[in-house]
Amino acid sequence: MSIIAPDTARRSDRVATHWPWLVIATLTGAALIIPAVAGEQIADFSAALRPPSAEHLAGTDHSGYDLLTRTAQGLQISLVIATLCAVAATLLGLVIGVGAALIGGWVDAVVMRVVDGVNALPHLVVGIVIAAMWRGAPLAIIASIALTHWPAIARIVRAELLAVVRAGWVQTARLAGASHWFIARRHLLPAVTGQALIAMVMLLPHAVWHESTLSFLGVGLSPDRASLGTLLGQARGDVLTGAWWTLAVPAGALIAAALAFAAAGTALRRRTEPPAGRVW
Repeated sequence: MSIIAPDTARRSDRVATHWPWLVIATLTGAALIIPAVAGEQIADFSAALRPPSAEHLAGTDHSGYDLLTRTAQGLQISLVIATLCAVAATLLGLVIGVGAALIGGWVDAVVMRVVDGVNALPHLVVGIVIAAMWRGAPLAIIASIALTHWPAIARIVRAELLAVVRAGWVQTARLAGASHWFIARRHLLPAVTGQALIAMVMLLPHAVWHESTLSFLGVGLSPDRASLGTLLGQARGDVLTGAWWTLAVPAGALIAAALAFAAAGTALRRRTEPPAGRVW
């Protein structure tokens, strides 16, 4: 069994915990600041598909737009839609999970069978069907992702509530005459809130990927609206002409955002876990 120096272990833990939030803050700042500084862009087809240079750091796309600005605009839209999807799925899963755990009985059994049924469906296919019914509508994208990703959150919330309800301190509080509202506010709500927050952060990378995939396949946002998915979809033809930057820049932003959110969710989950048996 190896012995890890305390200072080295703490330093590595801090780095593993902080870097995702730094990347998220950087991406969010770039998505807000770059479009604001660049202002409104006008298509200039004479400057189309220019490689990265001092004038255009990330090159231009097939319409002559500055690709760095377009990627920042697309990242902004993708992050907003992904956040709304994660919040909607979390609220839906929270309500269903709390209801199933507190009501119990046949209601709980039916809800869990519905959860199993939704989990058995291919989420991307269901999302494509829902988004295609109202093609180009942001609300359809949000609904397609939220309606396919709430079961995981409902299952987590239900399991956490059942564990807390059966805990000794909750039973003691009931025997002492505590009201249902007091028990829910002091014991149930804090446990569910923490788990729901972690689940929402873990859902963000899935929402980013799904939104980009739907737009890439042509059933998401319309091509005239910049998002990471629409930019990647437009780059399919441009990259064949040698304009590799039209694919590399939005793909890099997509990968960085997905990895940062996934790492942030993992870091939050580790902070809530009991300490592992590390030997110092």
